[in-house]
Amino acid sequence: MLKDRDSLLGQLHELRSEHRDLDTIISRLTQESSQTDQLHLQRLKKRKLLLRDRIAWLESHLIPDDIA
Repeated sequence: MLKDRDSLLGQLHELRSEHRDLDTIISRLTQESSQTDQLHLQRLKKRKLLLRDRIAWLESHLIPDDIA
């Protein structure tokens, strides 16, 4: 059980890191609007949304259900 939790925490860390990296890349690409490939930008944004969903799923599985 502890190994699973450690594995999930590792995945969560990696996904958060990739999400931050994509945020930086998207921000830079939107600032350079004259040279931006819109299709590439949309793919990056879609990947970022998928990462956000996966991060939320992992967080929900790491938080214990019983608060008491």
